[in-house]
Amino acid sequence: MPLTAAASAREILVRLHDVMAARSSAQAKLDAVARIIGEALDSEVCSIYLLREGLLELYATRGLDQAAVHVTKLALGEGLVGTIAKNVETLNLDEAASHPDFAYRPETGEDEFHSFAGVPIIRRERAVGVLAVQHAEPRKYDDVEIEALQTVAMVLSELIANAGLIDQRGDGATRPQSTAATRLEGLKLVEGMAIGHAVYHQPRITIEHTVAEDIEAERHRVYAAFDKMREQIDRMAQQAEFGLDGEHEEVLETYKMFAYDEGWSRRINEAIDSGLTAEAAIERVQQRTRMRMRQIGDPLLQDRMHDLEDLSNRLLRIVSGQMGTAAQLGLRQDTILIARNLGPAELLEYDRRRLKGVVLEEGSLTAHVTIVARAMGVPVLGRVRGVRQTIADGDLLLLDVTEAGSVLVRPSAAMEEAFDAKLLVRQKRRAAFAALKSEAPVTLDGDRLTVMVNAGLRDDVAALDVTGADGIGLFRTEFQFLVSATLPQRERQLRLYKDVLDAAGDKPVVFRTVDIGGDKALPYLNHHDEDEENPAMGWRALRLALERGGLMKAQARALIEAAAGRTLNVMFPMVSEAWELDEAKALFEAQREWLGKRGKRLPTEIRYGAMLEVPALAEQLDLLLPNIQFLSVGTNDLTQFLFAADRANPKLAERYDWLSPSILRFLRRVVTPCNEAGVALTVCGEMGGRPLEAMALIALGIERLSITPAAVGPIKAMVRSLDRGKAMRFMDELLARPPRGLRAALAGWAAENHVELA
Repeated sequence: MPLTAAASAREILVRLHDVMAARSSAQAKLDAVARIIGEALDSEVCSIYLLREGLLELYATRGLDQAAVHVTKLALGEGLVGTIAKNVETLNLDEAASHPDFAYRPETGEDEFHSFAGVPIIRRERAVGVLAVQHAEPRKYDDVEIEALQTVAMVLSELIANAGLIDQRGDGATRPQSTAATRLEGLKLVEGMAIGHAVYHQPRITIEHTVAEDIEAERHRVYAAFDKMREQIDRMAQQAEFGLDGEHEEVLETYKMFAYDEGWSRRINEAIDSGLTAEAAIERVQQRTRMRMRQIGDPLLQDRMHDLEDLSNRLLRIVSGQMGTAAQLGLRQDTILIARNLGPAELLEYDRRRLKGVVLEEGSLTAHVTIVARAMGVPVLGRVRGVRQTIADGDLLLLDVTEAGSVLVRPSAAMEEAFDAKLLVRQKRRAAFAALKSEAPVTLDGDRLTVMVNAGLRDDVAALDVTGADGIGLFRTEFQFLVSATLPQRERQLRLYKDVLDAAGDKPVVFRTVDIGGDKALPYLNHHDEDEENPAMGWRALRLALERGGLMKAQARALIEAAAGRTLNVMFPMVSEAWELDEAKALFEAQREWLGKRGKRLPTEIRYGAMLEVPALAEQLDLLLPNIQFLSVGTNDLTQFLFAADRANPKLAERYDWLSPSILRFLRRVVTPCNEAGVALTVCGEMGGRPLEAMALIALGIERLSITPAAVGPIKAMVRSLDRGKAMRFMDELLARPPRGLRAALAGWAAENHVELA
């Protein structure tokens, strides 16, 4: 009969323990394992494939033709077995031939078998083989059977390693394939430049024993390790309170929540119950986490899973006694840290005087480690491929996370000299822009423009003092929601908004209500359309907030209370029709009345605004403008909607230009009615942070920009070198008869008129 919960993997491991202890050849042991698994799962076929010289070789089987053993070989990615090994994933199919990667091998005699399940045999985070079962009748294997296969695969990993059958090619060791200078590219996570020597964050922990002799002893080892790990996390969180401020505190709270998660500890205990050692049980659960991460499409959920994996690594080091991370051993020189991924607490363990930058094989813009690194001022380059095959411990690295994120490995003297020169220029430019802090953005012909910053964290408010910006033109309130494991309570929201207003002082802050949903899905909000084909144009932002009235009411009350005695500027995102703004505004007014009746101190004024991202809204400005005090153009979304071009699609990313006649003419159509209605018009997208594009916006008649803090200096320098009247006349001529190369025409005019665009 098929395996049941009662006849669990533990019974199989008992039999496998005897096999491993026997004095017999590795081949005989593998043959015995195939027989035991086939019998336990009542499967006609159980086969073991091992990676040998880059190919998956059939090493043992029960049920297939024995003549195929050591004859049948599959490349990585070939057939179901090759797919499992390449993707390090589990397959469970009731009809194997229906899978697009199915490959028929006649020498095995597998014609009569329909169902198929296979799991990777993993060693040092890579597949070194595959364990597969097949059945004549079409059926999917139960979860308990798949778990048993995954547990057995761990034991097989130990067996084949001890037998010297691990293919050493691509072992993942930090041995570079070449000593020549090499450039690796990645995703810009935290901007900056740094020079340092490569240090790998975590030496690999190899589990030598997988089958437990005494289950209760293993359980006590895990309990003790959990206690020690939680003490470490609590201590680090307390120490961090004195070293950093801002949103990262919530990150650490979420991280602590995972550390105390009972579900995680229960799964490890269940793995121990199956007969695994403490180390193997932790690794078993960790392997399942990695596989789930590969299947999760939502990057935010993936980031939360990274936190859990970070904790698994910490727990594994404690229980194995192998505590020597690079942080604990200490950094001896300026260092660029190399890791597959990092948890936020792990980054905080490093000496900030020596830690100059981070290179990650994974990572994302919303990951917790990115948030903490930004607060620490440490540049981070993520999603870098080929790290372990290219970078060796101690290699000199030049990390450039500026225009195009890259890391230069083992640079020549000339490369290092060029990097130093660029770094020096960057430092001088930053110093020159910093000198403009107290200078107003006034054009040559005397027009005073408004230059504000975009923000999303408490720490971002400090940019007002650093840059001399006029205020915060866009505070993204959703960031607090994205880094939290649960919906932030009203009190937490209130505290953040009040802190931001206090830090901004007499400078205005425009709070954009929460923009979640679509491509910013939250795991704690059940969304009825999770598989939207076009999430950017889906159930998100104001659409979602109006449906989730409770969420928006809580945010409205928090904002109103936080702005007591001050002016509150509220902006609604993704407004498509004027009635949507009317509903949102009515909700806020109802909350103001509700709080007033309860004696709460209220804002002196609430000013309302809308985001112009959906082109349709431009056709309702006559209905919209009488009900708002300001309008902000979100050029990022507006561009993709105008051109029907997904900005996340790399093929389209550079195809459509912000300096297109379509964009510029559209914006000019918005300027006139806003001026006539006395409604302040701001551009708060990335377009406004680029000097040439900002010059074009100013030439259209736009007087307010809200941009990244790093762009304030360059934009001020451009404004102070610009004759606005002359630029506006030139723009009128261009848009009357636009040349094909409008960008080149604008750049040429700027050069002729000595407009500073550097």
